[in-house]
Amino acid sequence: MSAAAGWYDDQDPGWIRWWDGSRWTEHVQPKAQPAPGAAEPARSAAPSVDRLSKREARERAAAAESHIAELEGLIDRHGMRAFADLDDYRASVEAELEASRRTAEAAAASLVATAQVERERMLAEARVALGRAEAELATVDEEVHARTEARRLLDGEIAAARAELVEVTTTAELQGVGLFDYDHPAETSAELASRLESLRYAIKNAVRDKRAVTATSGFTFNGSASQGRKFVSDMSKVLLRAYNAEAENALKATKAGNLQTAQTRLTRAAEQIARSGTMIDLRIEDRYHELRLEELQLASAHLRVLQAEKEMERERRAELREQAKAAAELQAEHDRLDKERAHYAATLAALEGNGDVEGAARMRARIEDVDRALIQVDHRAANVRAGYVYVISNVGAFGERMVKIGMTRRLEPMDRVVELGDASVPFRFDVHALFFADDAVGVEAMLHRTFADHRVNRVNLRREFFYVTPDEVLEALKAHSVEIVEFAVHPAAEEFRASRALDGSEPTPAG
Repeated sequence: MSAAAGWYDDQDPGWIRWWDGSRWTEHVQPKAQPAPGAAEPARSAAPSVDRLSKREARERAAAAESHIAELEGLIDRHGMRAFADLDDYRASVEAELEASRRTAEAAAASLVATAQVERERMLAEARVALGRAEAELATVDEEVHARTEARRLLDGEIAAARAELVEVTTTAELQGVGLFDYDHPAETSAELASRLESLRYAIKNAVRDKRAVTATSGFTFNGSASQGRKFVSDMSKVLLRAYNAEAENALKATKAGNLQTAQTRLTRAAEQIARSGTMIDLRIEDRYHELRLEELQLASAHLRVLQAEKEMERERRAELREQAKAAAELQAEHDRLDKERAHYAATLAALEGNGDVEGAARMRARIEDVDRALIQVDHRAANVRAGYVYVISNVGAFGERMVKIGMTRRLEPMDRVVELGDASVPFRFDVHALFFADDAVGVEAMLHRTFADHRVNRVNLRREFFYVTPDEVLEALKAHSVEIVEFAVHPAAEEFRASRALDGSEPTPAG
């Protein structure tokens, strides 16, 4: 009898193999090891049957059917179908075939079930293994990413350190020849800062590339060419350091109006270095000298702009003070006229009450005059462009060919002229024209445009002095149809002429 299907010991004592009830399959697995101290389970005896595969069973069945067919052929040929032993043999063969078929089907079903179980088990194990592998892979990826990031940061630090080392080395070399980073006036200029940065870059490159000084290349010292080269190199550094120090001092001493002085000072330093280095033909390169001179120009340009801005700010504040004075005068005049009108109105009421017709008429005329004056004051206060245009000169201070053209909104425009002729000038101003205009700002601007090429101060446009004569101003007013009642062409200059007469000299024009 065949043994039941199950796991039995294999030829290898450490493994077990699956018996499907009729034959051995290919499925094996390690034998389970008993726990420490536990009794060893009884081993199942392997079934003592032949191992018959499905192919072998089919071949045997086919052979049996072929044998039966041969027997039937013999019976047909010899008429021996009645023999009982042949019938029994046929029935036996058929029974054996049926048994083989059922065994084969059972073995196939068992094999399928076992394969399904094994497949599920292997899939489960594969999923677990895959999960572990994915977790390990994620850990490895994180570690690789962390190491990559650390390497990147480290490379960045190394590159920064190398760049810093190069920069420090370069800075040390530049400072060795007296080229330091110092505050430059143009650094804060929005317009000149980029030009200054480019200029400084060119200066540093010239020093680094040995293009700041030039000297002989065949000099020998004590008969040694190497000592000669060292001597030339040392002298070049010393004299270049002296030149750069002089350039820095010249720049720090530069003011808005002394650019020529600073540049001359630096040029003399370069010439003195050339004289000192005659023995080895050492001198400052012309291009390098030009770069340092341009550096002085940038400083002077920025300082001039700053000075002009300060001047304009002072003039703006002065203009605001002038406008405030004008507004205060207009308000005071308005208050005075209001008070005067109220007085006249009260007098008019009294006269009308007393029946004084002539006195009441006079009061009404005065009230009308006050109302007209109030209208003019209100117009002046509301119209900021209305005011007085003045053309004045000061022969004793500025000469015959210079006038000042301006405007004021003051009620008494001569107050402004008197203020301009204070103790800051030696003589009072002479007035050539002083007239009211509804658009005094426009008339002043027209005259300024007409004589723009004759301005005395071309930087600060609030300085309203021009190299023109009163005659030329009068012609410009006529050309633009400006209504003017009175214009004095010849200045009186009484104080100036009297002063010249006292010292016995002729009153010649100053300037």
